[in-house]
Amino acid sequence: MCGIVGYLGHREAYPIIINGLKRLEYRGYDSAGLVIIEDEDFGLVKTKGKVSDLEEKSGSLNNGATIGVGHTRWATHGVPNDVNSHPHLSNDGNIVLVHNGIIENYDTIKTELMQKGFVFHSETDTEVLVNLIQYFKNSEDLTLTEAVRYALNEVIGAYAIAVLEKHNPNEIVVGRLGSPLAIGIGENEFFIASDASPFLQFTKEAVYLDDGEMATVTLGKEVDIRKIKDNLPVTHAVQELQLNLEEIEKGGYEHFMLKEIYEQPKSIRDTMRGRLLVDEGIIKMAGIWDHQERFLNAKRIIIVACGTSYHAGLVAEYLIEDLARIPVEVEYASEFRYRNPIINKRDIVIAISQSGETADTLAALKLAKEKGAFIYGINNVVGSSIARITDAGSYTHAGPEIGVASTKAFTAQLTILSLIAIKLGKHNGNLSNERFNALISELDGIPELVQETLESTAEKVIEISEIYKDAPNALYLGRGYNFPSALEGALKLKEISYIHAEGYPAAEMKHGPIALIDENMPVVIIATKTGHYEKVVSNAQEIKARKGQIIAVVNKGDSEVRRIADHVIEIPNSSEEFSPILAAIPLQLLSYYIAVKLDRNVDQPRNLAKSVTVE
Repeated sequence: MCGIVGYLGHREAYPIIINGLKRLEYRGYDSAGLVIIEDEDFGLVKTKGKVSDLEEKSGSLNNGATIGVGHTRWATHGVPNDVNSHPHLSNDGNIVLVHNGIIENYDTIKTELMQKGFVFHSETDTEVLVNLIQYFKNSEDLTLTEAVRYALNEVIGAYAIAVLEKHNPNEIVVGRLGSPLAIGIGENEFFIASDASPFLQFTKEAVYLDDGEMATVTLGKEVDIRKIKDNLPVTHAVQELQLNLEEIEKGGYEHFMLKEIYEQPKSIRDTMRGRLLVDEGIIKMAGIWDHQERFLNAKRIIIVACGTSYHAGLVAEYLIEDLARIPVEVEYASEFRYRNPIINKRDIVIAISQSGETADTLAALKLAKEKGAFIYGINNVVGSSIARITDAGSYTHAGPEIGVASTKAFTAQLTILSLIAIKLGKHNGNLSNERFNALISELDGIPELVQETLESTAEKVIEISEIYKDAPNALYLGRGYNFPSALEGALKLKEISYIHAEGYPAAEMKHGPIALIDENMPVVIIATKTGHYEKVVSNAQEIKARKGQIIAVVNKGDSEVRRIADHVIEIPNSSEEFSPILAAIPLQLLSYYIAVKLDRNVDQPRNLAKSVTVE
């Protein structure tokens, strides 16, 4: 959600900023802007629309500048337009700022500043912050760094910021609270970005600020990191980035989403690598092993997550309760802390997040930690906020996911959760050696079955997508382990095609949604042979009796559902525990191809953001 790119060094800043913003487009945005300093003057351009629009509009900028910052904005305060776009200037024109996040008390500060004679031109909270910095700098005769620290101690909310001063072309001041910020360190040059992707081609050394920290980046000096609250110095080890440039490129695919769908055999295998040791008959997970007694003696496990990660959590509820017999509750992270939840010290709270920066999930974790619960994180980004706040955790190792609609991160999460459930079940005695070995052997073969699913279903899915691309609504139904699969399939269709879709437990259909079914309603049914098969067949017959159009996801060799359904997509046979991984593949492809046929922006669907860093 929003993206920041900055550069200070010996190269031309403009192309680095523009290309960096393009690398951050996956985060979701509706406007873009940048500023450079040349001859102690700002060259500032911003516009509603895409980075390509900004590039066209900023062609007159002097490319000799070696310092600047850029921004992609996802609108919070104020509609998407040129005026509300970032960067924002202070009233005196000497300070410029870009900002991710929300300043919650901006209205109070704005009123106070207006009483002091400040004038505001936008509807944003960001313009309030830059003018607050000007106020402190001028009234207290402070340096830019000091003024930024004073201002940040006055604001309430979440932010990542980068600040420039017109007459100081050798310095950028940055800060973070609740929104990620990385500083890339090169040879006498520095890069600022919301994540490392904008500067991978220049350096693989980076420092990540923690919440409540700010830094002054000055040419020819070491990065000076301080606590915002009390100005105490902070030392961070420089991290060696593991990302490769080719991982964040499309690699010949039309869209990142399609590339990431086809990467799932590899991402699932990478997630299991070093953890699932079938030949030795063990699952090796340090985060679980080091805290095994906490897990085995847990009163309950609470899973908090949002969106796709929430659906992975719902599958985990089935997995952990079935295989380990530990009670599990799954909560929307966005609602968790607002209902005054009962949490005790024997609870384990597991947070699931692709980015590791999801604001709602972080807030839920902080509450759980305050209550004394043991907190465990599952995310895909090394060094992310969730990774740092948790007591232990597991990375999914899915690789960077650029498409806003999550695909490979989802199946990687299911893989990690399967490993956790099987491991806990083995150690608490609920799984026999025979059952344990059968499960890990089958899980080890899942990447090959995913590859088989991709190869065998794509052509059929393309055919179905052409038939139903103009449907205004769709229902997705599943039972047991595949009820969350139905929710996830519906979410994917909504996210990238903008077709209204709802997922339901199949048995709930006749308690309301059946009223919607007619000859124009496509209904996707997940009807795998393991788990409630006969019941799902009955639900399919109820739909057909009302002339609904059935798209059935079935196991190979199915004959009963085939007689009822209008379209059949076959996936390989598997145990019920792993069917959500395989069922996800054709549902992802169906959403993708429908969206493509509707000419949607698949990788950057409207109004959505990859990393949701505001509540």
